[in-house]
Amino acid sequence: MISNRESARRSRMRKQKHLDELWSQVTRLRTENHALLDKFNHVFESHSQVVQENVKLKDEVSQLRKMIADLQITSPETFLRELREMPCITDNAREASLKSNHSISSSIDLLD
Repeated sequence: MISNRESARRSRMRKQKHLDELWSQVTRLRTENHALLDKFNHVFESHSQVVQENVKLKDEVSQLRKMIADLQITSPETFLRELREMPCITDNAREASLKSNHSISSSIDLLD
């Protein structure tokens, strides 16, 4: 009878230890899940920014192609006059490219 009581006590202790380990695992996994969600949200934001920058760059490419087409149609003097009057598209493209490279680098760093 004493042996059975001792065996039951050891069994309850093993179950309690196992339960404590499971709760520790739940806490660790919740923390890890939260960190992964934060990383995902940051990567998603970076992706959205890159997509927006890509749209702007495509628009600028379209404008440059139109300018080239116009150059082939109009005289060089007219084209140069129009070019001087336009804001500098290449500066915007360079700036957007630098931002895009930074966003992509940040996103890759987060995944590592």
